[in-house]
Amino acid sequence: MAYNPMFPMGYQPQQMYYPQAVPQQNNQPQAQNNSNLIWVQGEAGAKSYLVAPNTTVQLWDSEAQVIYLKSADASGMPSMKIIDYTIRNETPQGSLSARQSEFATKVDVESIREEIVALKGRVDSMMKRGDDLGA
Repeated sequence: MAYNPMFPMGYQPQQMYYPQAVPQQNNQPQAQNNSNLIWVQGEAGAKSYLVAPNTTVQLWDSEAQVIYLKSADASGMPSMKIIDYTIRNETPQGSLSARQSEFATKVDVESIREEIVALKGRVDSMMKRGDDLGA
């Protein structure tokens, strides 16, 4: 160690204190309950949510039944689509049973097939006899 006349012998100046960089706080809402849903407060919260270039995120409104699909293109220019959703009280099985009356059963189809075969037989027999079909 070299001698420095500014400091007495044996004195070693302490190293300069450089504070470590404190990570900047992100004011963006974080996913809650490990459900991978990102909750925002209203459309203003969705508009202020930052999206990385070339990505799309789903933002769920905590104040209304709305989902925001926010995207950013390659240059980072954001765009947003707003989806309103409703919750139905009716189960899908209930609506299916109502639609089932619109469809024919196997018995219905078989009876129609038998009628077609009978009509075809009558037409064939008329053709063999030479009856006029237009009358």
